[in-house]
Amino acid sequence: MPMVNPPKSIARKAARRQRMQCQDTSAGVELIRHFPAVQFRGASIGGYWPLSGEINICPLMQALQNGGHCIGLPRILGPELPLEFRLWTQGGELYPGPFKTLQPASTKPVIIPELVLVPLLAFTADGARLGYGGGYYDRTIECLRRNHNVFACGVAYAGQETANLPTEAHDVSLDAILTQDYFKAFS
Repeated sequence: MPMVNPPKSIARKAARRQRMQCQDTSAGVELIRHFPAVQFRGASIGGYWPLSGEINICPLMQALQNGGHCIGLPRILGPELPLEFRLWTQGGELYPGPFKTLQPASTKPVIIPELVLVPLLAFTADGARLGYGGGYYDRTIECLRRNHNVFACGVAYAGQETANLPTEAHDVSLDAILTQDYFKAFS
């Protein structure tokens, strides 16, 4: 595993503490209200199963699926590889993956998302994102954008916004952020 940049490791610790103060069990349902459904009508969507502490996007994914969207959840294929999105349906079985993730079976169909909902620890007003340090979403979004028009939307509590974050050349910026309070496009 690559060395972690010390400023990022410090930022991650601070972001985890900040996120703990933001937790609200009703926030996940509020995501539905702020999601710009018209903008993404019919899009295939790459979601994720929330980890402990992350805003619960399950109500949003269920609403999107009920609205006719094809939803995929990521599978981790290897430490230096992009994520692969596999079809998810409500009530579908999920299996333990690396880093305490839950992921669909490898036998589910692969989907190529047009919109990727991206988990994060912190974000800035101009679309910088602080992830967990594995680079999975940076690699995935970069790989998808080589051949497809992909919109990367971070999903977080509004209180996870911070003034600035340490970034590196390989860090992929978000196109938008969705919180329990608002949706904001960066470009």
